[in-house]
Amino acid sequence: MMSWLFLAGAIVTEVTATLCLRASDGFAKLGFTAVVVVGYIASFWCLSQSLQRGMSLGVAYGVWSGIGVATVAVLGRLFFDDGLSAVTVGGIALIIVGVVVVQLGGTHAEA
Repeated sequence: MMSWLFLAGAIVTEVTATLCLRASDGFAKLGFTAVVVVGYIASFWCLSQSLQRGMSLGVAYGVWSGIGVATVAVLGRLFFDDGLSAVTVGGIALIIVGVVVVQLGGTHAEA
């Protein structure tokens, strides 16, 4: 259970850092830049803690990156008016399905 909590922390900090990367205006806004640096360090630390507690690398990385990409795409639309076409939404749906499949495969491999 703790591995999943650390993975959730890795996702939240990575998404926050990525959104702040966009808001930093090419690192011109130092407050956002500081959040980017701290956020990515925290994300990788949380990800490493998830792995240390027994989560397989494929599951951890698949869930972390997949949910991160999907969340950033949706929040990019909300906060920065980024495009979100039907094709993009379809891609996000495929990412979510892929994350579920990877997680199920990781569960069966561990059993």
